[in-house]
Amino acid sequence: MYRKIEEIIKSLDVSTIKEGRKDIHNQLTNYIQDKVNNKKDVNLNFICTHNSRRSHLSQIWAQTLAAYFKIPHVNCYSGGTEATALFPMTAKTLMNQGFVFQTLVEGENPIYTIKYSPNRQPIIGFSKIYNDDFNPKSDFAAILTCSEADRGCPFIPDADIRIPLTFEDPKEYDNTPLQEEKYYERSLQIAVELYSIFSKVVVK
Repeated sequence: MYRKIEEIIKSLDVSTIKEGRKDIHNQLTNYIQDKVNNKKDVNLNFICTHNSRRSHLSQIWAQTLAAYFKIPHVNCYSGGTEATALFPMTAKTLMNQGFVFQTLVEGENPIYTIKYSPNRQPIIGFSKIYNDDFNPKSDFAAILTCSEADRGCPFIPDADIRIPLTFEDPKEYDNTPLQEEKYYERSLQIAVELYSIFSKVVVK
C-alpha cells in the first residue's frame, strides 16, 4: 500500500463517529462477516444520486480498507440513480490523500484507474447508474451513501441487503474557499466509518 494512504489509515480516529451510526455499521459488518464465513465473494455497491462524490469516495476507501485488513474476495463498486462524471475535486482529494490516478478515457465522463498500492489491481472509476453492466446484478449489498438515493431507491432488485450509510454532500462547498478542506474532511469521515466497519470483520 502507498505510504501516505497507510499513514492516513493509521491516524483514523473511530471515536469521532457519532453514536447513532453504529447500528447501521453493524448491518454492513454482519453482511461482510457472513460472506467471509461462508467463503463467498463480498460484493458492495455504493450508490449515490450522481455517482460523482460520496459513492466514489466510499467505493475507493472500502476497497482499500478491505485490502488493509486482509479481507478476501471483496469487490467494491459504485453507481448512481443517474450518470454524470466523477467530480474533479473528488479525484483531487483522493490524489492528495495518496491515491494514484491515471486517465484511461477522456471526455465528459472520464474513466480512471485508481491505485492504492503499487502491487494491487487498480480500481476502475467512472460515473454510471447503479445497475450498469459494469456492476453486479445479484449477490451484493446496496449501500446508499446519500439521502436522495436512499429515498429514490426504495427497492433495488436482486440486492441481498439495502443499507442507508448516508453522508452529507460536500457539493454545498463547491466554488467556495472551503471546498478543498470540506472534501478532504468528508473523505476522511467516510474512511473512518468504513475503517470501523471492516476492522470488526474476523478472518480465520
